Amino acid sequence: MRRLFASALIAGCLIANPAWGWTQQTGVYSAEAAPAPSHDETWWKHAVIYEIYPRSFQDSNGDGIGDLNGIRERLGYLQGLGVDAIWIAPMYPSPQVDFGYDISNYEAVDPQYGTMADFDRLLAAAKQHNIRIVLDMVLNHTSDKHKWFVESASSRKNAKADWYVWSDGVKADAPGVTDYQKKFEHEGMVPPNNWESIFGGSAWEWVPARRQFYYHRFYKQQPDLNWNNPAVEKAMFDMMRFWLDKGVAGFRLDAIPSLFEDPQLRNEPETGGVNAQGDPNLSDEYVDNLPKVHEVIRRMRAMVNAYAGNRVLIGETYLPNTAEMEKWYGGAARNELQLPMDMLVGFNDGYSAAHFRKYIGEAETELEGSQPLFVFDNHDNARSITRYGDGVHDVAIAKTVAAMLLTTRATALTYYGAEIGMPTSTPTRREDVKDPIGITGWPKEKGRDGERTPMQWTPGLDAGFSTAKTTWLPIPPSYKTINVETESADPDSLLNWYKQLIALRRTNATLHDGGFAMLDAGDADVLAYVRTAPEGAAPVVVAINMSAQAKTVSLDVSAFGGTGKTAKTLAASEASLRGVTSTENVMLPPYSAWVGEVR
Repeated sequence: MRRLFASALIAGCLIANPAWGWTQQTGVYSAEAAPAPSHDETWWKHAVIYEIYPRSFQDSNGDGIGDLNGIRERLGYLQGLGVDAIWIAPMYPSPQVDFGYDISNYEAVDPQYGTMADFDRLLAAAKQHNIRIVLDMVLNHTSDKHKWFVESASSRKNAKADWYVWSDGVKADAPGVTDYQKKFEHEGMVPPNNWESIFGGSAWEWVPARRQFYYHRFYKQQPDLNWNNPAVEKAMFDMMRFWLDKGVAGFRLDAIPSLFEDPQLRNEPETGGVNAQGDPNLSDEYVDNLPKVHEVIRRMRAMVNAYAGNRVLIGETYLPNTAEMEKWYGGAARNELQLPMDMLVGFNDGYSAAHFRKYIGEAETELEGSQPLFVFDNHDNARSITRYGDGVHDVAIAKTVAAMLLTTRATALTYYGAEIGMPTSTPTRREDVKDPIGITGWPKEKGRDGERTPMQWTPGLDAGFSTAKTTWLPIPPSYKTINVETESADPDSLLNWYKQLIALRRTNATLHDGGFAMLDAGDADVLAYVRTAPEGAAPVVVAINMSAQAKTVSLDVSAFGGTGKTAKTLAASEASLRGVTSTENVMLPPYSAWVGEVR
């Protein structure tokens, strides 16, 4: 679920920071601050998790829409890539107002994606390919067509009357009512406050049958559940057990910080200006990340822990800073989410060593030893190759992003097409937009269609995605050169770079189990770090040049268990780096990455 989120770029980030153990003067990283090597075979701690948007991955029946059988057909490709788990975006029955994030039945499969038997076959086949399945789980809201909401909206006196967030509102002439609230007047009543839907307009929708407003953080067709009602929690937990009993490996929890709202319904402070829909920009302090959500997550974690197989909870956690991120693990108790998504690293507005050094460093040292989860691409944001690319060095830059994703200590979450460099293909005309937020926000907000176009498998018909005359979103022209078939045959392709790095994660003891420490904290252009070695292995250094100029670096790992300066190149994004044999005077071409073992 899209969040209106922007992380500030930190221009300096070289000031004294005891938690990291370096200073502007010395640029030295304290060995005491660095996470130590550790051996833990819990699957999700080493995993590469691959998000699949089911409409767009593979169409098996020629209707122009991807489906579950299409995913099953491509499991061999995913296994060859090195994927450990796939996260499938919502495949449940839905009116598709928000393309599946408006669920009308949590315990079935939408017919356009197949049947429950198809899902069962996919689950069994994935197991044969050593791939786990993680399902998207939308707990904040349902579709307004869900039977629960239909009943709740019918009257104030029914079994589901208190399952959603309802309010009488206030009289339109009451003191303090804003002009914005008055825009949504019904029968002399207006919404109880100024809260807005992320997708535009008031977050309150009037229902004549109840003469009340219901709250919707997202589209009006996505009413928020009332998590203060224990019956709601029981029903949602029972639904999660339905899928856990089938054997899914866990859940990615959509919009999870939004479960609770301020019970006093206080107005959000205005922050200045207006958004793409023309609404005032507001804080979200009363509708997002409220403390009570952590009580629910602790109970959910206990429920999931009762299942064998290390089932996992992954959170869509757009948060303001690393300190807030740490709370989602449960702090030192680690009894909440195993893997809250760290959006601070990969969804910034720019590409700089300073930014990545700051946020990767914080994730490694300020999470009480919990496992970071890094992500640079998903179905709600422009693709990283487009966000970070300069139009000339896009593939080279994408290789540096892959290096960060796959050689740090973090669990890696990627998105279909990132491994081949699929660009964002934003519609150029409003009439071509399918995403409702793009329709209402055009031209300032053009929607999310651009990052959801069909997977590009071949340079042939429909890019190998479908045999339909028309696919649900058009195939971008880039498919002729950017596709799996073409890149598989090119040893220097982005796809083969991903395969090489993923294989190293599995086979190299240090990349699998090693600790982590930053190097050369004062370098404005080069991000460098060492994966400190477990017993019997050698340290591994990673150096990434994030500038358009060649840079020469010397990487001293003597403070982190490395005694020599001889190096063996493990991976190099540029040919000139493949013969590097020393950690001294390594010449990094523009936008390049080098991974070497220190002997």
